[in-house]
Amino acid sequence: MTLSARAQEPGTTHTIHPGVDGAGAVRRTVLPGGLRVITETMPTVRSAAFGIWAGVGSRDEAAQDAGASHYLEHTLFKGTRRRSALEISAALDAVGGDLNAFTAKEYTCYYARVLDTDLPLAVDVVSDMVIGSLNRAEDVEAERGVILEEIAMRDDDPGDLVHDEFALALYGDVPLGRPILGTVETINALSRDVIDRYYREHYLTPNLVVAVAGNIDHDDVVRRVAEAFAGRPAGDDRPAPPRLGGGPAPVRPGVRVIDKDTEQANLVLGGLGVSRTDERRFALGVLNAALGGGMSSRLFQEVREKRGLAYSVYSYTAQYADTGTFGVYAGCQPGKVDEVLSICRDEVARLADGGLDEEELERGKGQLRGSMVLGLEDTGSRMSRLGKSELVYERLMPVDEVLARVEAVTLDDVREVGRQVLAQLDTLTVIGPFGDRDFVL
Repeated sequence: MTLSARAQEPGTTHTIHPGVDGAGAVRRTVLPGGLRVITETMPTVRSAAFGIWAGVGSRDEAAQDAGASHYLEHTLFKGTRRRSALEISAALDAVGGDLNAFTAKEYTCYYARVLDTDLPLAVDVVSDMVIGSLNRAEDVEAERGVILEEIAMRDDDPGDLVHDEFALALYGDVPLGRPILGTVETINALSRDVIDRYYREHYLTPNLVVAVAGNIDHDDVVRRVAEAFAGRPAGDDRPAPPRLGGGPAPVRPGVRVIDKDTEQANLVLGGLGVSRTDERRFALGVLNAALGGGMSSRLFQEVREKRGLAYSVYSYTAQYADTGTFGVYAGCQPGKVDEVLSICRDEVARLADGGLDEEELERGKGQLRGSMVLGLEDTGSRMSRLGKSELVYERLMPVDEVLARVEAVTLDDVREVGRQVLAQLDTLTVIGPFGDRDFVL
């Protein structure tokens, strides 16, 4: 039986999914102090992915601290009382492992992928990084330049920048609308004391999840994690609840044009989507696949295949605890932007009016099912599924249940969510050599 196990007592282990003959078994242990350890056994592989997830992201930052979550991601690689920055990276390099991290709007993850026999090393190194960081002043200063270069690299890539600018256009200057990287101004203003205080406030054991997938033994992982976290100040023994609901950020639809001397215009037309727990998310996923999710999608066929107006054109969804976005992206020659935008609007309007047919429905469902299953064929993706589910969902939904929910989507479901979401794509962001030209929605 699949249970959420949220009420689990500290110090106990719960089987979320028994698997088949041990394969695919998912188990969850809550350690004293509220630290959660979740594993999935994959005995047919020779690798393991180990990740520590923190339930904090750019959405949790005050305006003056914008970029602090991502800044901290950098400084945690710079050294602990036990290891220098070189020793951290060399330890994983020496066994051919992959050590990395990423920051999102609502969580941060530090992970390593190694051979199954090297899992003890991964547990030790990543745990040491996450709970033993020194955040020294010289390290904060060194990474300031690195992060400013990262912002500059983002600014030089309009295909990347346009998405950050679209979020700002849609939500405004609120945490959900601000870029994860922060801005040049906020990064220059962040001090070592602010970074270290942010670390100590948010990286408490109740707010952390250890997720592991691969050829591993749950009890062995729990023992090693407990040893690695020994001496860490304990929380209140109760894990933090999943990030659910809350009041969505107010939106301010309109047009945002960034004048840049680029060879290509980049645009995003979008608006509000659905939250990650909204029951309509499966239908919206099918709709997204039909509109711009693949080579057979309407946008790809109309914009690229038939007219050759763009190399890259697609639609996408992003989901958060209390809201979400739906967008259409295209990159094209500046002189073709009006034609591309017109076609995108026409295809959106057709689907908003219920223009999806049965063949597109089945193709969209097949694309979702296939991409999800194929995306879970490695230990890293399995580990990510465990960690993210623990932080932002009420329970870990079995893969078969997700597939069944996709299969159950009907034409009426897709048409209804299309009318609700596509009718409010009222925010447009354009980057290109347009001066002060006005674009009309």
